[in-house]
Amino acid sequence: MEIHLNKLTMQFNDIKAVNKLSTTIRDGELVSLLGPSGCGKSTTLMLLAGLYKPTSGKIYFGDKDVTKLEAENREIGMVFQNYALYPHLSVLKNIMFPLRMQKVPKKESKKLAQEMAELVQIGHLVDRKPAQLSGGQQQRVAIARALVKKPKLLLLDEPLSNLDAKLRLEMREEIRRIQQEIGITAIFVTHDQEEALSISDRVMLMNKGVLQQDSPPQEMYKTPVNQFAAGFLGNPPINFVTLAKSGNDKYLLNELAPFRLPNVIEEDKVQIGLRPENLYISDEAEAICTGKVIHIETIGRDTLIKVEIAGETLRALIDPSLQINIGDYCHLGIEEECIHYFHPETGVRLGGGDCHDDQTNMEKHA
Repeated sequence: MEIHLNKLTMQFNDIKAVNKLSTTIRDGELVSLLGPSGCGKSTTLMLLAGLYKPTSGKIYFGDKDVTKLEAENREIGMVFQNYALYPHLSVLKNIMFPLRMQKVPKKESKKLAQEMAELVQIGHLVDRKPAQLSGGQQQRVAIARALVKKPKLLLLDEPLSNLDAKLRLEMREEIRRIQQEIGITAIFVTHDQEEALSISDRVMLMNKGVLQQDSPPQEMYKTPVNQFAAGFLGNPPINFVTLAKSGNDKYLLNELAPFRLPNVIEEDKVQIGLRPENLYISDEAEAICTGKVIHIETIGRDTLIKVEIAGETLRALIDPSLQINIGDYCHLGIEEECIHYFHPETGVRLGGGDCHDDQTNMEKHA
């Protein structure tokens, strides 16, 4: 089912939790609503579910205006953060519960519930009570219960936040598998960028109720439309530095350290974004800047260094085989297309960042 949002707005007193949100979610897509706490993503989900009625704007399911339609008539399934299972009922009866509310015959309900249990790979656990299940198994029950009535839209409100890291990884893969297997349109709310980038067809990034960027995950990462999008995505986070032009198209950081930029920007000041994985140790001739190593950290297979340049700190992921020590001076290089340029005041993208090589600079210059 295709979803259309037209200038959707939700206001609580003087706070606009969602501000003129417009987008189209295509049939069969899994779209993540991503952003920091309080950005409006859960409010958007509640509006889609019919649990909130918008202050203004329209919601269409296909060609049908459902803006004022009650939740029980919207043909949606919801999966919550806390599972909301009935502790006194077996797994099978928990899954059957929505069908019982719809007065579906018991024999048919049991058959459908068993099919859903098999789909989410808990068919062997249908006689257990929720307390006898792990967190991941309970979440599978919640997903099966949401899907058993064959909804046209599946809404997931931070469904993995109560799970440990390993289970989160397993369950996000399972959610994607299930969604693709049944071909349902799904909207997934999360504040975790890794979750959103890994399972989504598209990511809607929100901040303070406003949609910042709406694009496929890799496009959002490689070509952020503004400084907020660039800064929200990435771990370790992107480096931002503001440079001032200093005659002959040269740039200085804090009026002290020279930066060699391949592109000339019209503004007297420019903010650049440099992702740590795109920086590498280079020779002086091709370096964009030079600084002192003040911190070295091993993160799994990667080595993260922090380099101090005129009072600012840049993070770089470097080849772990390089012999480098705290106190050393090093030259940092980056491919021209991997530099992001932003307006220093508005944060709007000015260009660059079209870094499409699958290899990182660390690998290329090892």
